[in-house]
Amino acid sequence: MSQQGKRLAVYKKILQDNVKRWVVKEFLEYKLARLGYVDSEILKTPLGTRIVIYAERPSRIIGKKGAVVKELSQILGSKLGVENPQIDVIDISKVDVPEMFPKVVAYRIANAMAKGIRFRRAAFIAIRQVTEAGARGFELVISGKLSTERAKFEKYKVGKIYKTGFDSTRTVRRGVVHVLLKPGIYGIRAAIAPASARFADDFKLKPPVRQEAQAQ
Repeated sequence: MSQQGKRLAVYKKILQDNVKRWVVKEFLEYKLARLGYVDSEILKTPLGTRIVIYAERPSRIIGKKGAVVKELSQILGSKLGVENPQIDVIDISKVDVPEMFPKVVAYRIANAMAKGIRFRRAAFIAIRQVTEAGARGFELVISGKLSTERAKFEKYKVGKIYKTGFDSTRTVRRGVVHVLLKPGIYGIRAAIAPASARFADDFKLKPPVRQEAQAQ
């Protein structure tokens, strides 16, 4: 095989892995949406594929005697082609900074709106909590019949959030939650650049060193 053919094969493998990762995350979100699913991480290990699921209600996702987890493992392995899936379920409340997960923030806003709290107040509370947690960037979009009979949206943004490129797909976390209230359905979309995020354009300039100092 030529050098160009090898490169094409590598690129094709990378694309296939990314597509499979996206399919798995979409499947988990669809399958576990009503069981308190928040987010997931997919990690390749020498023994197979480790899938970490963050949930508000871990017991519901695990199921009686692990029935739900066993079903998920079977579907992921047989139908989605995941190599030896190993599923871990983590309670999101035990994570050090749950405010770094967009779905947690969106769920809190949705629950506040369901209790009759105005969306602007819920949004400002969420912004304060996320910024105090140390997030490098936060963007919140709330859509629906906010103040009139016609649907519209309001956007809030703090810090730096990338919309395209590598940092947008790998560094910025995103989540969407819908809530049904008396006027209709509302959408809450959150994007967070966590405190641990390292953007591609982060760099430091070292001060120049004189040649005499280098010689000494």
